[in-house]
Amino acid sequence: MKKILLAAVAVGALSTGAFAADLGGARGPIAAVVVAPVFNWTGFYLGGQVGYGWGSASQPYGVPSTATTFPLIQDAARQSGIVGGLHAGYLYQFNQFVIGLEGDIEASGINGNDRGSGGHINGLKHRWNASVRARAGFAIDRALVYATGGVAFLGANATNLSFVPAESIGTSFTGWTLGAGVEYAFTPNLSARIEYRYTDYGKSTARFIGYAERINPQIHTVRLGLSYHFTTGPSAVVARY
Repeated sequence: MKKILLAAVAVGALSTGAFAADLGGARGPIAAVVVAPVFNWTGFYLGGQVGYGWGSASQPYGVPSTATTFPLIQDAARQSGIVGGLHAGYLYQFNQFVIGLEGDIEASGINGNDRGSGGHINGLKHRWNASVRARAGFAIDRALVYATGGVAFLGANATNLSFVPAESIGTSFTGWTLGAGVEYAFTPNLSARIEYRYTDYGKSTARFIGYAERINPQIHTVRLGLSYHFTTGPSAVVARY
């Protein structure tokens, strides 16, 4: 009889311990898993770019050199050359959308002339160009697809190559630019881009000896750029299971 009672007590004690463990006994440590962060484009950046531009400068002319209206005496100069310079800007990312502002300035080797189609050999030699533009795009982790557009500036020399020495008149332009590009961040601080832009630099008058031209350069450009980003994005996310 005693043996039966002792066996019953032992079975009851074991059952109670198991039930208590099920109700919330101490558990072992939970492993932490580090999840790789998603790249974030927010922050300031600085970089350089080089590219190639091509297009034309329409340049209808009027007589005399003091002309303020320009009849339909049409003339145009084909233009092409290399551009290169610096850019800087700031981007802000929310969810997968990225917006920002960028400025750039470049030395320009774009040059060309009309080969005498207007009676004189006239051309436009670009010296520098600059722009201030908005950027807006969609980020897929380290890749950014974007559009860009804003105001554009050009400093150039309008030339009449028929004379010796040639006439060269400093001329400035203000217009607009619009384009698109793809940028990829190879590291948290370094990204590369390819970008296409169309730029209409507006119109400016060059007054040569005996006649005046109303010049309007319109240029296509493709640029390759490299940027250094001063922020490194978010820290790693820690998830527990």
